[in-house]
Amino acid sequence: MNTDGAGQRMITILGPTASGKTALAAHLACKLGAEVISADSRQVYRGMDIGTGKDIADYTVKGHTVPYHLIDICEPGTKYNLFRYQQDFLCCYEQIRKRGILPILCGGTGLYVEAVLKGYSLSPVPQNPDLRKSLESKTLPELAQMLVELKERNQSAMHNKTDVDSCQRAIRAIEIETYNLHTPTAERLSPPVDSLVIGVSIDRDERRRRITKRLKDRLANGMVEEIEGLLKRGIPAQELIYYGLEYKYVTEYLIGHLSYEEMFRQLEIAIHQFAKRQMTWFRGMERRGFTIHWIDAMLTMEEKVEEILRLW
Repeated sequence: MNTDGAGQRMITILGPTASGKTALAAHLACKLGAEVISADSRQVYRGMDIGTGKDIADYTVKGHTVPYHLIDICEPGTKYNLFRYQQDFLCCYEQIRKRGILPILCGGTGLYVEAVLKGYSLSPVPQNPDLRKSLESKTLPELAQMLVELKERNQSAMHNKTDVDSCQRAIRAIEIETYNLHTPTAERLSPPVDSLVIGVSIDRDERRRRITKRLKDRLANGMVEEIEGLLKRGIPAQELIYYGLEYKYVTEYLIGHLSYEEMFRQLEIAIHQFAKRQMTWFRGMERRGFTIHWIDAMLTMEEKVEEILRLW
C-alpha cells in the first residue's frame, strides 16, 4: 500500500470506540476544507443517535460545520449491509472528488473501511425464505456451528462475534454463506482507493476509562428514552436487539429481561470486548498489507492534526 501523502486521493482515520476519531476527522477536515464520509455500520440509521454515538456536535469546529456523509440515510428496523455501504461510499466519494474536495473516511467498522480501501468484489444476497423457515427452530449454538462449517467450506473467515450474537444475525450469515457456496460471486468493478491511513492509538486503561464514562453519560442523557421511543414507534424488540451493543442490552432491559444493573454491567463488558475486536481487526489489516500510521490519542488536537498534515 502506498503511504506517501502526495498523489493519494483520501485520508482515512480509524480507531477503536471512544478514541476520539470523529472529532479528529472533523478538525482535520476543517483545516483542509475536506468532507467526512462515515464508516460506521450503525450510524446509518435515523433516530439511533445516542446509542450509536453520532456526536453530530463534533462536526462543528470553530463555528464551521464540516459536511458529513452516510449518517442518517435509512430507517431503523431495516437491514443495512456491506454491499449497500460499498455502493453508497463510492457514490459519495466520486461526487466529493468531482467537486475537487478531499474526502476523509472515518470510522470504527473495520470491515467497511477495508472493503472500500481494498475494493472488495461483492454481490447482493437475496433472502431465502425456505432456508430461514428450516432454521427458525434451531438454537444459537446450533446456528453458530452451522455457520462455522459453512465458512470452512467457503474458506471465508468469521468477521467477528457479532455474526453470531443473535439467532437473527446467525441466520442471515448462514443465508449469505449458503448463497456464496452455490452461486459464483459476480465480479463488480470496485476499484481500490489509495489512502493515507491514520490510526488513533489509545492506551487500554484509558480506553476502558473513556468507555465507562461515556456509557454513564449516554444513559444519563437519554439513551434509554431514545430506545424506548423506537419501541413505541412500533419497531420490534428483536429488530433493535439485532443492532447489538447499546440497542441489544437496553432493549432487553426495557422488555424486562434484564435489571438496570445487569444491563449496565453486561453492556459495559460488551463494549470493552467490541473495542478489543476492533483493534484485532486493525492489526489484521496491517498483516494484510495496509500501512497504518498510529498517532497517540492523548496528544492535543492541534498536535494530532499537525502530525497528520506532516504525513500528508
